[in-house]
Amino acid sequence: MTDPVRTPIVQFGTSRFLQAHADLFLSEARARGQNVGPVTIVQTTASGARSGRLKAFDGTPIPIVVRGIEAGAPVERTAEVTCLVRGLSAVEQWDEVERIVVEEAETLISNTSDAGFALVEGERLGAGVPRSFPLKLLKLLAARHAAGGAPLTLLPCELIPHNGDVLKALLQKLAVENGLSPAFQDWFSSCVFANSLVDRIVSEPIEPAGAVAEPYALWAIEKQPGLVAPCIHPNVLMVDDLARYERLKLFILNLGHTVLAEWWRQEGRSEGELVREIVADPALRARLDAVYDEEVLPIFAAGGVAEAPSYRASVLERFENPYLAHRLAEIFGNHAEKKRRRIGGLLAWKQAIGLDLQTPKLEAILASDIG
Repeated sequence: MTDPVRTPIVQFGTSRFLQAHADLFLSEARARGQNVGPVTIVQTTASGARSGRLKAFDGTPIPIVVRGIEAGAPVERTAEVTCLVRGLSAVEQWDEVERIVVEEAETLISNTSDAGFALVEGERLGAGVPRSFPLKLLKLLAARHAAGGAPLTLLPCELIPHNGDVLKALLQKLAVENGLSPAFQDWFSSCVFANSLVDRIVSEPIEPAGAVAEPYALWAIEKQPGLVAPCIHPNVLMVDDLARYERLKLFILNLGHTVLAEWWRQEGRSEGELVREIVADPALRARLDAVYDEEVLPIFAAGGVAEAPSYRASVLERFENPYLAHRLAEIFGNHAEKKRRRIGGLLAWKQAIGLDLQTPKLEAILASDIG
């Protein structure tokens, strides 16, 4: 029997980050009476470590502990994610995932890691379940078009600049390479791909689902014709220019995490070391400050981003949050790709604006074989 629950939102990625971010915002909007969701959540890989989570996504409230400093005072409160009503594995339950995307979906959300848009060399559409996320998504979109479904809105949350534009261009290229019809390509062009930026430090899991997160949270989505906000929420901003938000987040907060993770691995520091502990080390803190002062902030100044120093100060306060257990070992995941996007992206921006600035520290990290 077909599940009677209808989910107009389908989310690819089961990470605790999304639970404490987009899923929490949607749940709080629903609690205020907004007609959004509910959500089917899809595990895109065959990872056994996360498969146990799927059973928890049945509408049972999922706890999100918000812990940190807010307006200068310590806070701790527990919120609940209630919008996740169905959890599926794309690898093991493809037919049902396809049915839901074809028959129910209106909006697709994704957060499939920094390497989530990577392709498998030589892979093409066929009868089986594709291994890469982009081909999975293309196969689902093709099935929806074949069934006469309306175009969709896609909200990628991967930490990739212009993530919506990047994903759309990638899928257009794959559609041509895989011989999809001009009719599909016309339909595809009517889908709305949003550029968005997500920002929240989510430090610890709660089992089987849930997370501990800092109070700060932002989901910035770039305005475009035909795009409607996923919900009305104080942490969801529809903005005219996303690039400014992207650069601050990727090249100050995320870059700082990646630089610390590089030094953590390079020095063979404790496997359980936390961000707040490593920035409390005077020598490491001085090195991080030097990277920001000498190689990062001058690029922002040349690029005309006046708020970079104040954002850097807020980032260091978030790194020092005494109430979060944010492990360097977790930040180190996909380290090589993160270096390429965060450090390489900053250096590419430096070159694009024609800044003559020596950046030996960042270049050494980017060139290292760590990760």
